[in-house]
Amino acid sequence: MAADRARVLLVEDDADLTASLSRGLSAEGFDVAVAADGIDGLAMTDARHFDVIVLDLMLPGLNGFRFLTALRDRGDATPVLVLTAKQGEWDEAEALETGADDYLRKPFAFVVLVWHLLALLRRSRWRRAAMLQAGDLRLDQVGHRCWRGETEIRLTAREFRLLEFLFSRIGEPVTKRELLDEVWDWAITDGSNLVEVYIGYLRRKIDTPFSRHAIETLRGVGYRLDPGGG
Repeated sequence: MAADRARVLLVEDDADLTASLSRGLSAEGFDVAVAADGIDGLAMTDARHFDVIVLDLMLPGLNGFRFLTALRDRGDATPVLVLTAKQGEWDEAEALETGADDYLRKPFAFVVLVWHLLALLRRSRWRRAAMLQAGDLRLDQVGHRCWRGETEIRLTAREFRLLEFLFSRIGEPVTKRELLDEVWDWAITDGSNLVEVYIGYLRRKIDTPFSRHAIETLRGVGYRLDPGGG
């Protein structure tokens, strides 16, 4: 089993279990960070990117359900494996409905935990290849769908292609000529206002209703998609 230094956040208030899991996961190649309560755990996800989160449900300060709600409400799609001593299908169903990706009841075998984490990482890496994200702005290249947070935004085929190309150069300046060549046709002259018109269409759909500014105008250069989603 190889974790390839995947960054895992362990949010668990049982000190003995935390120490044991931290040692074991580190030995398996994970880069482990720990939080003893939900408030600290949520703050850590704000300050640092994690590849996967292991989350207890019964936490002080902020329980696992509220942690999940807050995490997903801000557009964070990090895979979450819920660990809990609670027995009952309703708790499992609520955790999954709230945004958990997987569920494991205590007590559990350590090797089973590791395989669950590796499976989550594999699925996440596959999704990332198809799902583009800038903050809470997401673009599904396979399904041709777009979301701002949990709100789905309907784009025309041309709008989708324009946003997709901006995503392919996220954080970098993109000239009007590049957009014309990639999204329309190389034969269209620089004097055409197609780019300006469609940038306006996109902004009215992905930015204005959400008071965001993801698509930046760089005077004399072109445009740039903000990696933070505006």
